[in-house]
Amino acid sequence: MTAPETLSVTIVDGYVDEPAHFGVPPYMSTYPRYAAGALVDAGVPRERITYHTIDGLRDGPDRWRDVDEADLLVYLGGMTVPGKYVGGTPAEPDEVRKLAWTAGGTTLMGGPVKFGVGEENAGATETERRDLDFDFVAKGDVEAAVYDLVENGLEGFNNRMRDVDEVSRWAREGAFVVEQHPNHPDHLICELETSRGCAYRCSFCTEPLYGNPTFRPPPTVVGEVDALSNHGVAHFRIGRQADILAYGGDGEAPNPEALRELYGGIREVAPDLETLHLDNMNPITIVNWPEKSREGIRIIAEHNTPGDTAAFGLESADPLVQEENNLNVSAEECFEAVKIVNEEAGWRPEGTSKMGRPTERSQTASTPDGSPTRLPKLLPGINLLHGLKAEREETYERNLEFLRRVYDEGYMLRRINIRQVMSFDGTEMSDTGATIANEHKDLFKRYKEQVREEIDNPMLRRVTPVGTVLPDVHLEYHQDGTTFGRQLGTYPLLVGIPGELELGRTIDVAVVDHGYRSVSGVPYPLDINSASMDELEAIPGIGSSRAGDIVVDRPYDSVAEAETGPDADLTRFATVNRPNQAD
Repeated sequence: MTAPETLSVTIVDGYVDEPAHFGVPPYMSTYPRYAAGALVDAGVPRERITYHTIDGLRDGPDRWRDVDEADLLVYLGGMTVPGKYVGGTPAEPDEVRKLAWTAGGTTLMGGPVKFGVGEENAGATETERRDLDFDFVAKGDVEAAVYDLVENGLEGFNNRMRDVDEVSRWAREGAFVVEQHPNHPDHLICELETSRGCAYRCSFCTEPLYGNPTFRPPPTVVGEVDALSNHGVAHFRIGRQADILAYGGDGEAPNPEALRELYGGIREVAPDLETLHLDNMNPITIVNWPEKSREGIRIIAEHNTPGDTAAFGLESADPLVQEENNLNVSAEECFEAVKIVNEEAGWRPEGTSKMGRPTERSQTASTPDGSPTRLPKLLPGINLLHGLKAEREETYERNLEFLRRVYDEGYMLRRINIRQVMSFDGTEMSDTGATIANEHKDLFKRYKEQVREEIDNPMLRRVTPVGTVLPDVHLEYHQDGTTFGRQLGTYPLLVGIPGELELGRTIDVAVVDHGYRSVSGVPYPLDINSASMDELEAIPGIGSSRAGDIVVDRPYDSVAEAETGPDADLTRFATVNRPNQAD
């Protein structure tokens, strides 16, 4: 038997992406925090627990020594929905095998990887259960396996699910491990779990494999936020649940009071938080209980931070696909849910009118008092999934019709997520696999481009009109003479800024142009006495000739001194900082 107090443990985070759980940087999932808390609860000292991300191991070969020398290696990972990632690259199967081969001690693998592993992390793929040469695979909750394995002297465990009391303890006890994340403290957002499981049984989804919904009481989630805040975390996303509106109820009907206790409690223990966003919201809940849902949405919008997104799992607007895959919401019902969220939470925090249907005021780049426009408080996002049973060419046109209707009737969507299915054992899609998705790949590609051109670009112009200010954009990488960055939050916009600015900084940015899923911007407010030609040129109506004139005639005592012509409004973007003059 190995005494817990003598153990050295290395946790490797290979990142996760599940229907109701995300953990690719700058996100940190619950898994490493809960696992660390379970280790401490089992008697392992905090100072003997080391945490690395898979990117950290790639960037620092010397860190592999921690994998080799640990008495226990815990690998956490698994992708059950496909995605494209900017902040980190999920571990591939060969890298996970390398971890097992390198480890000199006992090895345990867990997380959504237990549902299956594909040849790569991509859509239109089939998966199978594989142990990737690890000693143990947690078929239940990996944090429970960690606790039991240490309790049993590393000799084994029974696969089981943890209970609410355990996860409440482990969530608080494991908060310390965030300090070992390479993004800590400034560029890290922690995923928060309010519930697991789902009342519905869509054919493709792994969330029902966790069973019917079980909820963590508000004080336990609030206590976790308190602990994370004490360890320097200021950004949070309530993302680990199938439906935030059903929180604290029977799994289907809304419970506004539970939401009030949850959100109000978080704001009380973390009054200086910088981000409070959510992820999943089931549109069928809004349709079936509209008044309670409206109340819950208002509570969320009262406490959250701007730019929040409620992901709607429409998946398909085709009635045949809906029926064959047990999808629980129709296109008409989803449209009604889009309307309600726009009406209750589509307002901008400077005090502009609520915007279900955007007005002339909402389309401008400033509020009535002249202050800059911010992002709306909470908007729906639409998930569309392809390769499902009964999919046909008509399916693609019906999806387009739905999106066109949302746009034509004046509502806003924060983002449209279009994916191809991944097939996992235990789901109804396991029999069909990726066959349909592979057959329709060319159709899927053409359709996706059509959505980007017809819907994404004009919708983005509606949500972020020219002049919209995006606070606290973190500058992440350079490409082709442009600096790219994002805010922290749910589905943050990618922002391109002219020139190669210093990376790692956080700046405010004003939007000047729009792509399909990204925007172009300039630092806000832009100092015309020091702005580059590229930055000045990017402002609508300026152009290269006027930008050159502005540079030549510097310095200025006021923005009004700069001649820009009638079709440009420099005052919306710029300020003047006088250069220091010698005595």
